[in-house]
Amino acid sequence: MSLSSYLMRTAYCMTSLSLLAISVLQPCLAEPSLREKVLEQMRASRPADLVVLETRELGGTSLLGIFAIQLDSTDPDLRQYKLWRESPENLIIPTESVSCSRTDPMRVTRDQNAIYLQRLNPGGLVTSANRENHLVWWAACEPELAGEDPSALTEKAKALGFSTLQKESQEILRLPSQ
Repeated sequence: MSLSSYLMRTAYCMTSLSLLAISVLQPCLAEPSLREKVLEQMRASRPADLVVLETRELGGTSLLGIFAIQLDSTDPDLRQYKLWRESPENLIIPTESVSCSRTDPMRVTRDQNAIYLQRLNPGGLVTSANRENHLVWWAACEPELAGEDPSALTEKAKALGFSTLQKESQEILRLPSQ
């Protein structure tokens, strides 16, 4: 086999392999653009009553918002609401609840594995670990303060009757595996 014949066969094989790879990978490459279109449509149809609690710029814009806040018909301290968790890659809309009780303020969340009871201290120390809990709690319990920096609401919490000295904790209730 001559050198030119060998080079031609190598080029032919490389071209064939490239075309094969493109045909196999093309559906995967097209999927993100379809996903991006769907995410963009969902972003464009944000709920009218959405209140933005926080926006962050980390590899794109991420947004945390709250909407559809409802009072419980039997317990005036309970609220149910929907969160709007928007990131460049995803949009998640969980339904959660809070207790606005002066003695046991709490945020209740869940995922596939567990229910999380986060006992809060409104007006107390706000850290990166509990900031979202406080943002959401204030927005659901005192909607006129939605989006305010929760670390600056100590005096407001005291005026509302909170001690600002409660111990924060989290209780995890595991769900049965399916």
